[in-house]
Amino acid sequence: MTNFSPREIVSELDRYIIGQHDAKRAVAIALRNRWRRHQLEPDLRDEVMPKNILMIGPTGVGKTEISRRLAKLAGAPFVKVEATKFTEVGYVGRDVEQIVRDLVEVGIGLVREKKRAEVTAKAHANAEERVLDALVGATASPATRDSFRKKLRGNELDDKEIEIDVADTGGGMPGGFEIPGMPGANIGVLNLSEMFGKAMGGRTKKVKTTVKDSYKILIDDESDKLLDNEQIQREAIRSAENDGIVFIDEIDKIAARDGGMGAGVSREGVQRDLLPLVEGTTVATKYGPVKTDHILFIASGAFHVSKPSDLLPELQGRLPIRVELRALTKEDFRRILTETEASLIRQYKALMATESVELDFTEDGIDALADVAVQLNASVENIGARRLQTVMERVLDEISFEAPDKGGNRLLVDAAYVHKHVGALAANTDLSRYIL
Repeated sequence: MTNFSPREIVSELDRYIIGQHDAKRAVAIALRNRWRRHQLEPDLRDEVMPKNILMIGPTGVGKTEISRRLAKLAGAPFVKVEATKFTEVGYVGRDVEQIVRDLVEVGIGLVREKKRAEVTAKAHANAEERVLDALVGATASPATRDSFRKKLRGNELDDKEIEIDVADTGGGMPGGFEIPGMPGANIGVLNLSEMFGKAMGGRTKKVKTTVKDSYKILIDDESDKLLDNEQIQREAIRSAENDGIVFIDEIDKIAARDGGMGAGVSREGVQRDLLPLVEGTTVATKYGPVKTDHILFIASGAFHVSKPSDLLPELQGRLPIRVELRALTKEDFRRILTETEASLIRQYKALMATESVELDFTEDGIDALADVAVQLNASVENIGARRLQTVMERVLDEISFEAPDKGGNRLLVDAAYVHKHVGALAANTDLSRYIL
C-alpha cells in the first residue's frame, strides 16, 4: 500500500492529466485514508469505512485516465470495470460478484511478484544449476561444471540451444467446470487438474530455448517452487479486503431512464446487485470468502442523458463524495498537447524520429490544433481530449505517409499547415460530422 501524501498523489496525477483539481484531490484523500486506517487500533480500524466517490463529467475530460494512473500509484489490488458489461443475476452474462473475484486475482499477482522478489537470489542460483545440468548433464565432474559455469557467467554460451523441463501450467484438463454464460460458476466444483497434478507430483513439459532466454523461464519456475501458495492466497485476500480499489466506469449507462420500461428494468437489476457489494457483503471465491466492507469504490459517468438522481437512492447514499469534472477549454487542450508526460506532440516527434525525420511544431501551430479541437467539440459532438487524436492524425496524415522518403529532413507544422489540412473540414459542419 502506497504511503504518498495527498499533495504527492496530486502532483503525480498532474504529470498526466491537465486540470480537474477537485477530482484529483478527492481520489488523493481517499487513497491516503487507506493508509491512515492501517495506523489505527484494530477495534477502530474495523469501524472506519471508505468514503466511496462518484465522478461526474463529460466524456474525454480525464475520468478514466485518473483511474488508470491511480492504479499504478496505489500499490494495491485495483480493478477497473465497465458497468455495462454486467447483467442482473439470473440473466446470461457476468454478474457483479465477478468484480471481487477479479480483484482477488489481481491481489494474488501482486503478492506473488513481491514474494518472488524476496527469493530471486536463491531462484537464480537454482536456475544456474539447471542450465548446467542441461548443458553438461547432472553426472558431469565438478571440474567440467566449473569450467562451463565460468563460460555461462561470461555470457559465452548465451546463443546455445538447450532443452529444459518446466512445470506444465496450461493445457490439459480445464480447471473445474465453467458453465457457459456464468463465469465464476465453477466455484466449489472439484478442480480436476489440481487434483491430478498433486497426485502425479506435478506435470512437466520439455521446452527448447537458448541459454539466455532459459534464465527467465527457470527463475520463475524455481521461484514458484520456493513460494507457499496458501500463504500467498491468504495475503492476497487480506490485501483485497483492506486495500482493494474498484473503479466502475460508465455507471450512468445503468441508471434507469424515466418510464422504467424494457432494458431499464435490467439496468436497475445491476444497480440492485451492486448495492450489497458497495454496502459490504461476503463473496465466495475459489480462494475463500472475501468481505467487501472496506473495498473503496470509485464510480464515474458522463450523465449526459440520465442524472445522478436516476440511480437507486440506496446506491446514491453509498457514493457520498460527489466530484464534478469540468469541460476542457482551449487553454486545456494546449496544455494537453505540450505539458503532459507523454503528450501527443512528444509521441509524434518520437515516431517520426525513427524515420530520421525531425518534426517541429510552432507556437501558432499548437494554438491552431487546440482551436480546431475546440471548434469541432462545440459544433459536432463534445468528446473532450479524444478529439485531439482525430485532429492530429488528420494533420499529420501526409507527413506520416511520406516520412520514409524524407529521412534527414526537418518538417515544420505551423498554423498555415494545420488550416491547410483541416481548416476547410472543420468549417464545414456536415463534412466534419463524418470525417473528424
